Amino acid sequence: MSTQASRSAARVMLAPAVVVLLVWMIVPLAMTLWFSVQRYNLLRPEDSGFIWFQNYANFVATPAFWLAILNTLLLVLGVLAITVVGGILIALLIDRPIWGQGPVRILVISPFFIMPPVAALIWKNMFMNPTNGLFAAGFRAVGLQPVEWLQDWPLVSVILIVAWQWLPFATLILLTALQSLSSEQLEAAEMDGAPPLKRFWYITLPHLARAITVVVLIQTIFLLGILVEILVTTNGGPGNESTTLTYLVYFEAILDTDAGTAAAGGVVAVILANIVAVFLMRAIGKNLDA
Repeated sequence: MSTQASRSAARVMLAPAVVVLLVWMIVPLAMTLWFSVQRYNLLRPEDSGFIWFQNYANFVATPAFWLAILNTLLLVLGVLAITVVGGILIALLIDRPIWGQGPVRILVISPFFIMPPVAALIWKNMFMNPTNGLFAAGFRAVGLQPVEWLQDWPLVSVILIVAWQWLPFATLILLTALQSLSSEQLEAAEMDGAPPLKRFWYITLPHLARAITVVVLIQTIFLLGILVEILVTTNGGPGNESTTLTYLVYFEAILDTDAGTAAAGGVVAVILANIVAVFLMRAIGKNLDA
């Protein structure tokens, strides 16, 4: 009886939080769905009305639509590849006892706390500037012509900037998982004559599988909404070479003042995010149950 009463009390206490969470999620989604079937221009709000699925047709018919989806997927996959591989390597490095280990760990993690616009400006002006940037100086030092990163490789530039921001997050998660690895297993493998590469492949990497899964899932959620870095650096260009789905929604809403088409684009982005999440959960989600 007391157990039943405790459960009822727990449900009552949880109810306000659940209601707030539902309202927090459902109200924006409902408003997005409402505007996605409306003709609504920010400069002419009086000229509105139901047009049903015309906004979806207009958004899909946008010349940059399919390129935006491709760029979004390339951005997500590129950043994940850099952060997972780089995070594992850096975690292995700073997990070893070295001089100044504490300050080194702080320096490795510090980019994660820099605001996205600031990080984008740092890379744009200090690293990728073809005249005064550090990359340009390095190219000149070896007798090569500096690269116009934001003009010649716009999407690669955005991937590098975003990966630099998210690399500390992956490193921190993977380092925490690495520190929980039993040293006895590694010592036993070393005594049996296993070389370092085999110890990493058969002991360390399987131990990091769940941490890698968490990194991939969390980062994918945020990477699908990357916008500020593109606005500050390439502004979606040249042409549409660095336009992602998020930037295309921003363009329709703010620059083209078409809130209806932008809302339809938001619904499309939510659908794409769920499709990606399903594939990720099917591909690597089983590690969470290991």
